[in-house]
Amino acid sequence: MQNLSYDFLHGLSEKYGDSFYLVDEEKYASNFSDLRSAFRKIYENSNIAFSYKTNYMPTICSVVNQLGGYSEVVSDLEYQAAKRIGVDDSRIIFNGPYKNYGDAENIILHNGHVNLDSETDFRFFRELVKRYPDRKLGIGIRCNFDVQDGILSRFGIDTESELFREVLSFIQSSDNAYLKNLHCHFAHRQLECWSNRAKIMLALTDRYHLTDIEQIDLGGGLSGRKPNNPEEHPDEMTPDYDDYAAAVAQQFSDRFGSRARKPELVIEPGGGLAGDVMKLVTKVTDIRRVRGKAIATLLGTFYNINPTLVFTFAEESQNVPMRVFRKDPSDPAVYEDLDFGGSTCIEFDYMNRHYNGPLAVGDYVVFDNAGAYSVVLKPPFIIPNFAVVSVTSKGVREVKRAETFEDIFRTYVYPDENICGKE
Repeated sequence: MQNLSYDFLHGLSEKYGDSFYLVDEEKYASNFSDLRSAFRKIYENSNIAFSYKTNYMPTICSVVNQLGGYSEVVSDLEYQAAKRIGVDDSRIIFNGPYKNYGDAENIILHNGHVNLDSETDFRFFRELVKRYPDRKLGIGIRCNFDVQDGILSRFGIDTESELFREVLSFIQSSDNAYLKNLHCHFAHRQLECWSNRAKIMLALTDRYHLTDIEQIDLGGGLSGRKPNNPEEHPDEMTPDYDDYAAAVAQQFSDRFGSRARKPELVIEPGGGLAGDVMKLVTKVTDIRRVRGKAIATLLGTFYNINPTLVFTFAEESQNVPMRVFRKDPSDPAVYEDLDFGGSTCIEFDYMNRHYNGPLAVGDYVVFDNAGAYSVVLKPPFIIPNFAVVSVTSKGVREVKRAETFEDIFRTYVYPDENICGKE
């Protein structure tokens, strides 16, 4: 993405509105390639499945497909999005606690990856095996175990349970079924958590003699390339791609390095790939003082930056990195301890706090790291979401138009005006 300036942002604003996102497709492709390379340098048979729930914009998801990655989906919506951009079922990984079993059946029959998450999923697969006695059907299991992260996960099948053993027994004893892969996912991003999940998954393959397993999927939950601020957050030094590869891929290399046939190691990052490839550009619409406190209003909301941080912002403990682009650099107005408020009616809708520096109405504020969940989780609350503009070496193009009244209200049914007032 080119260097930003007030004039460049203002030119985009005149076309796309006072607030909009910028997306860097080339940056996303670079992140994907660099992360996969970090793993493949240690364990060659490694690959990436991008988590669609993080950001299912076609312009990003199509890059994954072009680079030979997998599409990780957890709903019919995301599955249809993958199919729409041309992803083959064999390149789809279907997770999640609720599944459209029509989609799951189609993926299985076309050599894709479906991971059983529950006893209900298991009943579905047993019936599928009965209905296709002449087909060899591959299936995966999402594993639930204690990864020492302090959280009792509600997802997957407890590997110490009778159900887990029953599922394995059924698959291994069926003439037309086979265990294609093991899967797990835990939310914590710490290296220790990643190392533990790899160690336990490898131990499961030993415990149950899974010598022919095709794939071991360790899920997502890894940090992206966010800037470290040790002065502000001394306990939050962010691991990089090489750190994760060393914690995980090395264990796979040690275990399978001498084998001719090695299981594929798959990870499912979301924010770790997409977080830093989008920015939110928003205009300062007002600056006021309330009981001596300076507060600027932006056309935007914390939902537009990362809605999963709602409670973090409420506690004033973290700011998303931002920059100010001045309309008039000669304007002498300088503020101390200014807060940037959003444009909703939520009292704690603050997008950044404790800003010190020059500012004026009409300036643009650019927030970094807006690529994870901001588009998919932004609710149609008060203000529809903004346009997304791609800026690459090839030029500028709109990849998602701004949402309109019609987009939000087309699913509602209005009372028939001809009926109102009639007896």
